[in-house]
Amino acid sequence: MIKSKLSCFWNKTDFSAGYRSAVSLHSHTNNSKESLIFIPQFTHNWPVLDWALQRKCKLAKIPVDFSRAYWTPPLTPERAYDVEKSQIEDALGVAGIVSLTDHDTIDAPVSLRMTDARPVPLSLEWTVPFEGTIYHFGIHNLPARSAREIMARLAAHTNCPSETPFIDLISMLHGIPDVLIVFNHPLWDLCNLGPKRHREILGKFLLQYSSYIHAIELNGMRSWKENKEAMKLAESWELPIISGGDRHGCEPSAALNLTAADTLSEFVQEIRIDQLSHVVFMPQYSEPRAVRTAHCLMDVIRFYPDAPLGSRRWDDRVFHPGLDGAAICPLSALWRTPPDFLKRIFGGLLLWENSATRRSLRRAGTARPDLRLSSNTSREAAL
Repeated sequence: MIKSKLSCFWNKTDFSAGYRSAVSLHSHTNNSKESLIFIPQFTHNWPVLDWALQRKCKLAKIPVDFSRAYWTPPLTPERAYDVEKSQIEDALGVAGIVSLTDHDTIDAPVSLRMTDARPVPLSLEWTVPFEGTIYHFGIHNLPARSAREIMARLAAHTNCPSETPFIDLISMLHGIPDVLIVFNHPLWDLCNLGPKRHREILGKFLLQYSSYIHAIELNGMRSWKENKEAMKLAESWELPIISGGDRHGCEPSAALNLTAADTLSEFVQEIRIDQLSHVVFMPQYSEPRAVRTAHCLMDVIRFYPDAPLGSRRWDDRVFHPGLDGAAICPLSALWRTPPDFLKRIFGGLLLWENSATRRSLRRAGTARPDLRLSSNTSREAAL
């Protein structure tokens, strides 16, 4: 029987007693390439913004191509690992296990293993196209000897699904006992298909492949409403729930997993074999999403004087096709200084840094999640 437990840190119960470790799953480093296609998708629904964006794009010296442009998170693998591990050890008082999951690459954990010899699992967030949409899967703890080969096969499917059948890859991953397959934010309609169509395709996908999936994610950056729906989804398909921070900025993950395991491989067995999971929402999850999203945005555009050369300014970390339209390069290589209108926009965003502004938004509570957990801080459900 599947047993999942959900706790909230801010209720102050000693829920970590009896556990040896906590696991941070689903967080990103500067090796992740985050698409900018969301910008025209967002402004499309706001005529004035859409007009302003198109006007600025027409004035640009280089044709703007959001489909190829991307940004990278600010934290190096070392800093990302330390941020996650420190939160676990300082706030929960248990050992920290950190699984970094950049989009379609294992370069971050590989570099940590080579430079720092840290016990970092080889993990990634895999992009899977399916019938007009895409899904993201946390693939954790790949075997070191074959990780590069597996990564190449997964990337080949992402780039050309017809050439590498998904069933072959998901069944191969499922067949590796120490690998964990997590369906990340399954209810997020990443391609804007609309709720009805998204649900139809999701149901079809799970009907074919749910037996190869080990857990459904509760995401630390998604709304409580969506996470409640994810719990219902997990229940209907008889899958455990699991945490996923989805950290892209400097704030540590807002969702973690407590475990009796000492290693990620042992934790994988808890989920896959014993089907035990204890998800903990950390204090930052109780803040309004608008505040947290703005704070993440400020992390993205902030200046980092101690970062490696070539990644200190925000326009060092945003990439776009160059003058020839072929090579991708940082925006800092395409101009002497960012345009004035961007400077004004980013200057306005500095208001979000003001603690008084953050406090007033908290008091307004317009986006505060209504967790509605039982009064003893946790709920255990036989899913």
